[in-house]
Amino acid sequence: MKRFNQFCISLSLIVGISACGPSTKTVIDNPMDAAIVAKPAQINSQRLSDIVKVLASDEFEGREPGGPGEPKTIAFLVDQFQALGLEPGGVEGSWTHAVPLIHTQLAEDGSLSISGGLASQTWQQGIDVAVSTVRAVKTVGIDDAPLVFVGFGANAPERDWDDFGDVDLNGKVAVFLVNDPDFSAKVDEPVAGRFGNRRMTYYGRWAYKYEEAARRGALAALVIHEDKAAGYGWGVASSSTGEQFALAETTGPLPPLLQGWLHYDAAVKLFASAGLDLVEQRERARRDDFSAFELPQVSLNARFKVSLETIQSQNVLARLPGSTQADETLMVSSHWDAYGQGEPDAQGRTVRPGANDDALGTAGVIELARVLKAGSPLARSVVFAVWTAEESGLLGSAAYAMKPIYPLHSTVANFTLDILQTAGPARDVILVGEGQSDLEYDLVRAAAKQSRVVTPENLPENGLFFRADHFSLARQGVPVLLLMGIAGGADLIEGGRAAGDQWIADYTGNCYHQTCDAWSADWDLRGAVEDIELFHTILRDLGNSARWPQLNTGSEFSAIRAETHHLRATPAVN
Repeated sequence: MKRFNQFCISLSLIVGISACGPSTKTVIDNPMDAAIVAKPAQINSQRLSDIVKVLASDEFEGREPGGPGEPKTIAFLVDQFQALGLEPGGVEGSWTHAVPLIHTQLAEDGSLSISGGLASQTWQQGIDVAVSTVRAVKTVGIDDAPLVFVGFGANAPERDWDDFGDVDLNGKVAVFLVNDPDFSAKVDEPVAGRFGNRRMTYYGRWAYKYEEAARRGALAALVIHEDKAAGYGWGVASSSTGEQFALAETTGPLPPLLQGWLHYDAAVKLFASAGLDLVEQRERARRDDFSAFELPQVSLNARFKVSLETIQSQNVLARLPGSTQADETLMVSSHWDAYGQGEPDAQGRTVRPGANDDALGTAGVIELARVLKAGSPLARSVVFAVWTAEESGLLGSAAYAMKPIYPLHSTVANFTLDILQTAGPARDVILVGEGQSDLEYDLVRAAAKQSRVVTPENLPENGLFFRADHFSLARQGVPVLLLMGIAGGADLIEGGRAAGDQWIADYTGNCYHQTCDAWSADWDLRGAVEDIELFHTILRDLGNSARWPQLNTGSEFSAIRAETHHLRATPAVN
């Protein structure tokens, strides 16, 4: 207790609020803070750094949902928003929104094997497979379940594409290829461009594949991992082997009993055991006459004991009420969770602090709250949401989207900060998910005021648009913008595009989800400040407007937004 009290005192001195109890107004008596008070409309890099330094400290133990760091994290965030004079934005006048989760862990002595065919196989967790369960069960038992190759597993009538045909997946194991049917297509193949060329659609995302397996009653679902098609290496895919979080309260069909990644080498052996060549079958799956089929002679067996616990986690929400259009909501969000503690690294560190992912984004949300509160009142309300369990599958934001506090039809837009680059100012800002909505034009206008341009992400096949919390709102038809520093190498003032690419390579290759994603005094946050200011500009414009951003007709979610058009005020002509 003495150690934590000392930490609280130092925290109060750093950020000017109390993190150990009810908030009290703190007198700002140093020159830096006095300068900030004098210029309330500016995002401040020192404040960003100070907030990250606290959230990413060992005291917060990696901010795992339900872990020992969660109460400290929630208290810190509430104190930050309360000290700024915001209103509670959660349920029934509280600062929080409950997110009941289940936490499962497959026992290490479990077994997973393939029987029959030309050769039996035993699969090792973390090497051949990375599987888990999101069911509230104490055991996983699968006996001689047939395996069905479903190709890319896309059922897309608007693209005249159906991989499943008449196949019955009940009681069977669905085996998917990762990404979209046209990801590896040659220009002369009929499928080329059918799913957006290199830009991943939602059909290519593993989450969609698991959902489709659930809708069809599959007992298990395995996605064959490929580095380029997945957008990350096997080390990331297998980083939380056997462990999973899921929403305790869900709607719809039960998820597969077992789901996860199948290493490409293991998949090659599986198909060979069935007398098939995986490369040939992948090519066949790119043809529109492909139809799912059972792999001949082979079946899957699995036995695992499951450690199961229920966790009460929390989203944190604060609200800046609007003056004349208070029922219309702009939302700014990030996620507070990181990866908790893991195996010791070479330096003996076990805490995975998530400094950039996403303590820095969370600091940006707090700073936006500060400058908007200090500025002239907005007509529309702004809700600041800091989600839990993003790293576990966007669960906190999904729970909110399932039971929103503020109606989604009157949510004007969502603006999400998730990983900001720390290598200095750039000539451009990277757009994630090009073609979704006319918010992209707002971004272009805001960037022009900074003498910057907008550059589309250079790796659209990685599907980053589907990998951050804004997507929980997007799939319900809410227009969104995401700023994510790993979406493409920024054209840095110092070093150009090459330096931007190198920053991404260094971060994703060494520190993403690892112990070295830590706060550093050497960060150059000038670029992060400029990016956050872009959102500030757009928020002030939309906050005093009657305009409703529109989804483009090419968006997968435009029809959902259109269904609620009659519930919104007629947009003003700008």
